[in-house]
Amino acid sequence: MKQLQQKILFWYNKHKRDLPWRKTRNPYHILVSEVMLQQTQVDRVIPYYLRWLKKFPTIEKLARAQPRTVLNYWSGLGYNNRALRLQQTAKTLEGKSFPKTEEELKALPGIGPYTARAILSFAFNKEVPVIDTNIRRILIHELKLKENTLPLELEERAKKLIPKGKSRIWHNALMDYGAIHLTSRKTGIKSLSKQSKFEGSERQARGKILKLLLAQKTISLISLKQKGFHNNIDHIIAKMVKENIIIKEARSIRLR
Repeated sequence: MKQLQQKILFWYNKHKRDLPWRKTRNPYHILVSEVMLQQTQVDRVIPYYLRWLKKFPTIEKLARAQPRTVLNYWSGLGYNNRALRLQQTAKTLEGKSFPKTEEELKALPGIGPYTARAILSFAFNKEVPVIDTNIRRILIHELKLKENTLPLELEERAKKLIPKGKSRIWHNALMDYGAIHLTSRKTGIKSLSKQSKFEGSERQARGKILKLLLAQKTISLISLKQKGFHNNIDHIIAKMVKENIIIKEARSIRLR
């Protein structure tokens, strides 16, 4: 176990990535980075993260912002309901201490077990297992586990590997080791999930609709359908209404 720890930490010391969210222990800033990184590549996230924190440097600033402004600063990252859930979380936490347990964090909008544990590790250095695609691959490869090893067993193994008092640096090291060195191509270990094609997708159409609504207050339904963003535009609109992103009126839509 110590040999594996030393190997990965030694590699990390030489090859670690310079990422802005690694220069802070502010739990709000870590939360922003983790939500942005959900299903989005690191290089795409960096400029959005920096721009977001310049505009909304604190939970209070985000909580009190107009939803239109929040969406405008998120536009282009995709999965725009993440931005609104992030603002809902800010409103919930405004004036309160930031949660320091997994149960409290998971009670917040849009925060699941992975994000909760990532915040605990990176903001508070708590020794909890944080297992993303890269770390799962490392565990399977280095511990010679089967690819269908159950998540609970992976968590138990991962927790035992965390060097005492070094959860933050250990998980950063694992992520970089998996992303740069022990890759899927190198190991042949496949990811559990694969992102669907973006071109022609509902995600692309949603992004186009949002950009239109950020540029103008309302769009007529007839005009929107004529643009041909997607064959199932009614379904997309219904989902955006359900997610409280837009309001549908008799003949038009607008941002909530």
